[in-house]
Amino acid sequence: MSPTSILAWPLERLSAAEAQPASCEMEVVELFDELRDRLMRYLLAMGLPAHDGEEIVQESFLLLFLHLRKGKPRNNLRGWIFRVAHNLGLKRRTANQIMLHRVVEFDDTLPEQSARANPNPEEEFGNRQRQKRLLAVVWAMPERDLSCFLLRAEGLRYREIASVLGISIGSVAASVARALQRLERADRSS
Repeated sequence: MSPTSILAWPLERLSAAEAQPASCEMEVVELFDELRDRLMRYLLAMGLPAHDGEEIVQESFLLLFLHLRKGKPRNNLRGWIFRVAHNLGLKRRTANQIMLHRVVEFDDTLPEQSARANPNPEEEFGNRQRQKRLLAVVWAMPERDLSCFLLRAEGLRYREIASVLGISIGSVAASVARALQRLERADRSS
């Protein structure tokens, strides 16, 4: 194949794609607006740096666009996009040799968990200690429990989580329950 035909191929493909109705473009844009932040939070929680997360979000939606342009199934697109992002995130994390158990810096702009608007120094210290303790429990969870817990926190249903991770709905329910029990025990022990 000549270099000019290699360069012309994407243009030929693009012109054929432009002949298709723009409905899948709108569908992808709507899903992007709805799920972009959730996907990014999930990828960051997997231990990826922000720039890798942004690339994976963009790549996931590009793959969704191509998936829809090919006329492939449209059922459970939320689960589909999270599964793609999850798999790309795992590959990127492995490639970057990033450990899941990393130190997470808290942003000082996060709202305080205190009943009062201005906690005193003792309450602030207690809140920070509680956050650190709960975060240590989260990062110590087995990867499957952590993935199920994080996906559920992003609003995915058990069926969607099962689809994303390739496990049964019962396994999802058990993993989420174990994660919540660990957090409750850690919070009570203080």
